[in-house]
Amino acid sequence: MKAYTKQQLALRNGQDKPEIWVAYKGTIYDVSTSRLWKNGKHYEHWAGQDLTEELKDAPHTEKVFQKFESIGLLID
Repeated sequence: MKAYTKQQLALRNGQDKPEIWVAYKGTIYDVSTSRLWKNGKHYEHWAGQDLTEELKDAPHTEKVFQKFESIGLLID
């Protein structure tokens, strides 16, 4: 699986590039097909970021990521 930096992830925010990606626990997911991530925003969350810490405040569990293709690993 390909590795991406936080800077590369940040470009996949639905604004700078057409891809809409988010990271969770070191894995990057493509959420481009989700209507809930339209334009790179999902409620108060923005795409192109690591959402690991933010998920604890979400009304859903990490199982939500099973709906999406994992496309890479997030590296420092």
